[in-house]
Amino acid sequence: AASDVYKRQDMSQSITSADEATISKIRETIAMRKVSKFILLFSMGSQFDKLIVQTLDKLGVSTVIADPARIDAEAVKKIAPTGIILSGGPASVQNEPPPFDEKIFDLGIPTLGICLGFQMIAHHLGVPVESGHKREFGVHMFIQTFESDLFRGIPKESPVLQSHGDKILPTDKLEILGTTDNAPVCAGHKGHLWGVQFHPEVTDSKYGMQMYDNFCKIICGITDRFPAEDVAAKKIAEIREMINGKNVIIALSGGSDSSVVAYLFKKATEGINTRIRGVYIRGIDRPDDEANVLKYFGNQPWIEVKIHDATNDFLAALKGYTMMHDKRVAMRGIYKKVLEAEIQNFGANYIAQGTLYTDLVESGHGIETGARRAQIKLHHNVNNEFSVPELLPLADCVKDSGRDIGRSIGCPEELLVRHPFPGPGLIVRIEGEVNAETLRVARAVDGIYIDELRKADLYHSVWQSGAVVTQSVHTNSKGDDAGVGYVIALWAVWSVNGFTAQFAELPYDFLRHVSKRMTNEVREVGAVVYRISDKPPATIEWG
Repeated sequence: AASDVYKRQDMSQSITSADEATISKIRETIAMRKVSKFILLFSMGSQFDKLIVQTLDKLGVSTVIADPARIDAEAVKKIAPTGIILSGGPASVQNEPPPFDEKIFDLGIPTLGICLGFQMIAHHLGVPVESGHKREFGVHMFIQTFESDLFRGIPKESPVLQSHGDKILPTDKLEILGTTDNAPVCAGHKGHLWGVQFHPEVTDSKYGMQMYDNFCKIICGITDRFPAEDVAAKKIAEIREMINGKNVIIALSGGSDSSVVAYLFKKATEGINTRIRGVYIRGIDRPDDEANVLKYFGNQPWIEVKIHDATNDFLAALKGYTMMHDKRVAMRGIYKKVLEAEIQNFGANYIAQGTLYTDLVESGHGIETGARRAQIKLHHNVNNEFSVPELLPLADCVKDSGRDIGRSIGCPEELLVRHPFPGPGLIVRIEGEVNAETLRVARAVDGIYIDELRKADLYHSVWQSGAVVTQSVHTNSKGDDAGVGYVIALWAVWSVNGFTAQFAELPYDFLRHVSKRMTNEVREVGAVVYRISDKPPATIEWG
């Protein structure tokens, strides 16, 4: 049977019971990986849950994901993990305690709490947890105050990524291991219980992987590690099993995600009778996206490309909407309508998309548990309920791991290193109502910005960039005339996988040059500004 990873919205199902079938499945998985010990991860709703699993995978440590609302202490005894990790989440032990059996903390199993998970441990120990007057979002300097196994081999001071509002207060009920500016207890320890008020699983936490390795190896005693598997080969084999003799539609955008999916299908269709059609939707795209799709996928024997111009449909659907969420919903309607028509026209049995785990998480999906999961934004490629099954080969990947798969199967590097571009296209880079004028301005300023980043050899030094047509207007004088024009907000970020990001410190001379080009060449532009916010707290895209 094909893997669940290709079924809509389903990548990493959590266990919800400790019955014989579940225990048998866990033992089978552990045996296949040739290890005897594993970590039980309670997913508390964090957007970084999958990164924890991927980090442990890289370390060769097997992980089983548990639903905190259904797996109690008695079930944990039956499952018998070597260690436990509690992820972060949007809830608060103050006013919205997440579902979890605190008796699990008393089982004596080494446990590591991340952010919310640490606050739950503190609350269980009787340590005060209160709302912080100064919340911590973004990268901060963590300072160790006490030597411990968790931070063995890690410098006394190191950068970490924090994203929390509540803070743990100092008390003699908890040994304090480290602090940051606004977190007097940023890491702590009590017996077999450990916790940190930051996210070691993100790349911004420089020594995060070492911390997880220390927890698994030194604290839990997990020394046997499973060998790395050929992820691309496994996906290709599972795709081939599903699509032999079938017709498949691929939603192509010209970006790295859908391109990697296309190349997975290219490999999967070798030697079998399968027809592939790539559908590119024109209308809210970047200036060079269509040309890029035709360059790499046009006139190829394994795929036929169809361009569908939906410009007028998008503008009609977006008319009257000013809020980003409403615009995303309107865009999704046209997106689904176009692809559904192509499904019927082509007689497709499946539709494939470049949906990432990041997309699922930000849309409020991801690992299914009883813990609350926040919806950050609605993505166009999530939960569309097409008339045929969706194939999502990258639904268990983040941006960098998806690109790694692409490289391993020969996807052209130019496709992989293109800046990410949102599925809703330029509409999320236009504040207020989208109309023909604002769409034309957005496309023009985007073209100038990307062109100058390439000319200045800065394009590949930043992870993503954009130019936003804001609703603000600025008085300007051009020649002897005066008027008002749109304020264009430029932004660029450094990132690895899109879960976190830091604003890119672009040279002032470069920004000045871009501003001059935009105000001189695009009549409707009145002024240009640059955004200097990180993620978190801001998202990468404007909306």
